Amino acid sequence: MDIGTLQLFARYNEKTNKDMNTFISKLNEIQWDTKFQAYYPSIHKICNHIYISDFNWLKRFSKLRDFEYMRDDIFLDEIQFSMEAFKTQKEYLEKREHLDEIITQFANEVTGKDFGCSLKYNDSKGIEHNRNFGGLVMHMFNHQTHHRGMVSVYLEMLGIENDYSNLLLLV
Repeated sequence: MDIGTLQLFARYNEKTNKDMNTFISKLNEIQWDTKFQAYYPSIHKICNHIYISDFNWLKRFSKLRDFEYMRDDIFLDEIQFSMEAFKTQKEYLEKREHLDEIITQFANEVTGKDFGCSLKYNDSKGIEHNRNFGGLVMHMFNHQTHHRGMVSVYLEMLGIENDYSNLLLLV
């Protein structure tokens, strides 16, 4: 991972979430909470998972060194994976947009030196890990991409054609 790649992924994340959320903003409450036969059984639940994951990765990344992005009031809260970070689509859309701005800020604060460092952190089960910082950042972005793909499938199952995920538009 290098700075250019990190910033590309941050731009891709922000653009793709915005495009995906255009579809989500048009869902009615029934569609938002429609149950599918999957681990995350609704668009609501999967968006909650992605949001909480990103939030917690940003908090973990702050253990590497002092980052300016961590001064945002959003990080005064603790959000556990068992929690619901938002109840409505409107609340989700507002929080997601703000978190994506913070992810972009994070990407602009990371230095090339950071990528070679190890990050010691505890996962959601309290298990301690010590892993390469650059690899963990890549994992966060890959995780988002994976779950946005699931949202795309859920939308198609609801009869909503969508095509919002294309990295080629940014390279």
